[in-house]
Amino acid sequence: MIESMTGATAESQAPRPLDRRARRRQETIEEILDIAQDVMAEEGVNGLSLAEVARRLGVQPPSIYKYFPSLMAVYDAIFLRGQLEHLEVMGQAMTDSEPGLAALTAGLEASGRWALANRATAQLMFWRPVPSFEPSAEAFAPSVEMVALQRAAMADAAAAGQLGPGADSDEAVYLVSILIVGVLSQALANEPDLEWGKGRFTSTFPKLMKLLVAAYPIPASGSQRGSRSR
Repeated sequence: MIESMTGATAESQAPRPLDRRARRRQETIEEILDIAQDVMAEEGVNGLSLAEVARRLGVQPPSIYKYFPSLMAVYDAIFLRGQLEHLEVMGQAMTDSEPGLAALTAGLEASGRWALANRATAQLMFWRPVPSFEPSAEAFAPSVEMVALQRAAMADAAAAGQLGPGADSDEAVYLVSILIVGVLSQALANEPDLEWGKGRFTSTFPKLMKLLVAAYPIPASGSQRGSRSR
């Protein structure tokens, strides 16, 4: 009896497939976002307009408002879509690596590769090309999860003796952000068409990661400190 009730409950709670109208609506939303990202890539992130999206979609501009109430809502949906894609790419790279510094480095490099392949969306996510745009809490949530993954990797590195005290801190998270965004800023400004690891900037990232070790050095052992004092 318990089994059958549990099964019935699970069945009732399972998400139902979208009907034809809802499915078509979702497909149109995805098409709008695809077009919007193309416009951003071609005209700049701040060059996006609903009129241009409507023109490419083959509809009148007011038709877009059936799906998005404003241009800022389109930006928000692109922000969320990009954050989810980026989180998945970075998280998978970290999962495939040894815990600690190796996972952190792999995740950041995967992040860099994704950003170079999705330049316009990355600019919306990590810079402020549209001063009036602020992501919603829902759209920003994957970014919070991204930082948590990075911080967990730094805590693993400290526990493994790869980094010293303070590596699991807000300051360390900010430092890591500065390292990766600094490299990407230079690459996007000067060598946007080069792959990660090529050219003058992204190729320096492994060396830059050594700055994290220098900033949070591993304490000398008691015996080493004693030998130096004698």
